[in-house]
Amino acid sequence: MKDILFLVTMGLIVYVVARIILKEPILPWVKKNEVKGIQPTVKGKKKGKTNTGNPLDEIEAVPFRELFPHVYKIENHMIRHNDNTFTMMAEVEPVNYFLLDQEEQEGIDATYETWLSQLNYSIRIYTQNRFVDLTSPIKEIQKVMEHDVELHPLAFQFGQNMINDLINWQNEQPRYETKTFLLFDYMVDTKEIKADDSEEMEAKIIDKAFSELNRRINTAKGQLRKADMNVHMLATDGISEVLYYGFNRRKAKKNHYRDIEDQEQLALYTTADQTPSKIMRVKGEIEDAHRDIQQEESKQEQAI
Repeated sequence: MKDILFLVTMGLIVYVVARIILKEPILPWVKKNEVKGIQPTVKGKKKGKTNTGNPLDEIEAVPFRELFPHVYKIENHMIRHNDNTFTMMAEVEPVNYFLLDQEEQEGIDATYETWLSQLNYSIRIYTQNRFVDLTSPIKEIQKVMEHDVELHPLAFQFGQNMINDLINWQNEQPRYETKTFLLFDYMVDTKEIKADDSEEMEAKIIDKAFSELNRRINTAKGQLRKADMNVHMLATDGISEVLYYGFNRRKAKKNHYRDIEDQEQLALYTTADQTPSKIMRVKGEIEDAHRDIQQEESKQEQAI
């Protein structure tokens, strides 16, 4: 009996080893492609990585969408939401904390903690990583080299070499810089506002939101200035720039926001090669069209 069990065991071992060597399923009734860990091959596809690694491939900025889920429009240097909530953004210039001594670091910590302890409203901190853009410094160097007629030839050559080095350094590999922003949110309670018509109500809502948010930014500016952290409120153009870099992380490396602005791609009407009188006439027509739309909306509201 023992001999029979030994022979059966040895036979099973030999069978299993043979099936493994032949890369066949151990169980004969299981198809080869159904074996765990073995995937069917598709004709016409090459082995290797399917990701081309294109640096301009975009990834949807889901976290940024979560910051502003119900945006209505951007106006008066604020982001307006559908429920009369307004958001004002401010950029914070960082301080090089780790180059300071212990006493200076403790002073910064104390100032920051004091500011946070005085807040009776919520704030949000948003950090944005961008590709390092040296376009502006390079343009400044080129401007000096072009306009300075008394520039020594060696100085001109040095400036040209510096420009080439900066361009090569920027394009050599991805380099990033971090921008820090403070987000102040405020919801206007329309029940506390008295107005005769919808137009007056709209104006008072915007004024109240701007006054409150501007007060909060000025408070942060005054407190954080003691820690050498300068706070700057972002205008409508600054908010648009943050949005542009938020949703065009990689494309912004080549299509710079300032270039789009300089080429007047953000203009509501064309101003290239036009006389001042024609520009003013077009602006007047736009204002008349907006006024007609508002009057029509008012008539519809009164009819209802």
